[in-house]
Amino acid sequence: MNTALIVLILGIVEGLTEFLPVSSTGHLILVSDLLAFDKETADTFNVVIQVGAILAVIFLYWDRFRGMFYSAPEKDFSGLRAWWILGLTSFPALVLGWLAYPMIKFYFFHPLSVSWALIAGGVGIIAVEKYSFQVKVDNVDKITSKTAIYIGFWQCLALCPGISRSAATIVGSLFLGLNRKTAAEYSFFAAVPVLLCASGYVVYKNGHLFQGEALYNIIGGTLVAFVAASLAIKFFIGILQKWTLAPFGYYRIVLGVLSIIYFSYFSQT
Repeated sequence: MNTALIVLILGIVEGLTEFLPVSSTGHLILVSDLLAFDKETADTFNVVIQVGAILAVIFLYWDRFRGMFYSAPEKDFSGLRAWWILGLTSFPALVLGWLAYPMIKFYFFHPLSVSWALIAGGVGIIAVEKYSFQVKVDNVDKITSKTAIYIGFWQCLALCPGISRSAATIVGSLFLGLNRKTAAEYSFFAAVPVLLCASGYVVYKNGHLFQGEALYNIIGGTLVAFVAASLAIKFFIGILQKWTLAPFGYYRIVLGVLSIIYFSYFSQT
């Protein structure tokens, strides 16, 4: 398949799935394998284009991120406190990811393991939605340090591709008393430092791949991911005003089962 078309497809997949509770990394691994995209190139490309999704969050929530550079009396999530809160949420995943990334990549960055993780996460989401949670936090400004670091521990689950960083942080936030909208928005914010660090690390380790056509492909994929993520974020927030997360759980289970069937039988023929 034409490389430009692969870049377009993967950029759209990344943007649409990064902030939905369906696992963008899982989708990218499955689609990259399906498109026969060179594995080393795909692994680097799929991580770096997450920058497009990060820029979409910063663009859509510019007032929030701008507020991190000065303290606003009417907003607790501003200035140094905002940096502290995001730091607490990011710290567990960054440390565990740094320590365990080689092992995680070796054992879990494969279509079948991703498929099983999609199913497990889908079952978990549906099960969680059977409970009625007591809402204690209805605004990002009300997130405490204790809540922030607990969300960080939940985020660690997403180091396994297919679980979904968004799903882990949102589900964890619901258990901790955040309402769905606040949980989703904080999940968007918490993605920024983690994804930036992950992208920076991959660029550092695989700088030799950022040359010539490959560099243009990464830039193009990042731009496509930015547009797709901007649309997906608005869609997701709108959905949460009316529905639960259960439909995403069912989607994950169906996709996981179909992927297991395909990669177990048809992809080998």
